[in-house]
Amino acid sequence: MENVLRPVIVVGGSVVLTLLVGWAVDRLLRRADGRHHETPLWGLLRRGRVPFQLVLCTAMLRGSYAEAKLLEEHSIGIGRILTLTLIGSTAWLVVRIAAAVVETSYTRYATAHRDPARVRRVRTQVSLIQRVVSAIVGVVAVAAMLLTFPAMRAAGASLLASAGVLGIVAGVAAQSTLSNLFAGLQIAFGDMVRLGDTVVVDGEWGTVDEITLTFLTVRTWDERRITMPVSYFTSKPFENWSRGSAQMTGIVFFHVDHSAPVQAMREKLRDILRECPAWDGRDYGLAVTDSTPNTMQVRALVTAKDADDIWTVRVTVRERMMRWLTEDHPYALPRVNTAEAAPPPGRTLRGPRRDQDGAATHPFEPPRTGTGRG
Repeated sequence: MENVLRPVIVVGGSVVLTLLVGWAVDRLLRRADGRHHETPLWGLLRRGRVPFQLVLCTAMLRGSYAEAKLLEEHSIGIGRILTLTLIGSTAWLVVRIAAAVVETSYTRYATAHRDPARVRRVRTQVSLIQRVVSAIVGVVAVAAMLLTFPAMRAAGASLLASAGVLGIVAGVAAQSTLSNLFAGLQIAFGDMVRLGDTVVVDGEWGTVDEITLTFLTVRTWDERRITMPVSYFTSKPFENWSRGSAQMTGIVFFHVDHSAPVQAMREKLRDILRECPAWDGRDYGLAVTDSTPNTMQVRALVTAKDADDIWTVRVTVRERMMRWLTEDHPYALPRVNTAEAAPPPGRTLRGPRRDQDGAATHPFEPPRTGTGRG
């Protein structure tokens, strides 16, 4: 009877005690979250209740397993499994706690500062810090798990002895990976590009959607995702439209006839912008910037608070201005000259003359007034 009750008491007691402690801690965190609405820390810590209970239960089972006297012939293997589970669940709990602390710090910063550029910068740094912490904790946990095996502890001395050679080989083999890793840290803390920035890379316009330690994802206007290594942004030039201020200046070009009413177009541009909600009211202008034999180029300058609004303003101005020209000033649209060329006075228009080699010469021929020789 004792052989049956002992394992039941040890294992069942560990599970019941784990559930009771986990319930009590979760209730305390819930009360703290209800009293302190200004900080999300307590609510975020509740996400770690599962790894916390796993750590607590595994630790109690590992410490009391010898007293249970259950499957004593497999005690070494069961003890190692419990140890590995304890290490893994501890790493999981540490990652959850670190994520809660970092996320709370970011939330407080975002609440205290209203500058979107600074908030995006901190958000990028927070994301990369979380990834770095998770990677470090994961590596340490795997190393601790491997060291629980005697064979791995014996091989540790020889591994340390050859660490110099292995480091050189690993550095050469993982050169691109390491460059991307350091480029990711440089982007995070160098404030080169941030989450939510509007960028132009390889001729593609989009918004930075995700930044990791090795790659960066840009979401284009048509919902495509462009993934590229972060080292691209430290080695090649790119356009960052959100760098500094998010305000933008846009340009719309029109090709019109030389008789187009430029002053009326300038007034119409003012009326269009006043009716466009995306225009921020900072500035506008319209001027003739170029001229060709058939048309002249008119440039409209508009402003908006960010890249999305400047796109809306530009397409609105282009659409409404062209419709206005078509309906009220059709003569101002570009025209193609189809009239026949008139010959100079005193000349008649003939077909092209050809020389002795058959090549065409000038099409205009002077009129013949007399007979030729012989």
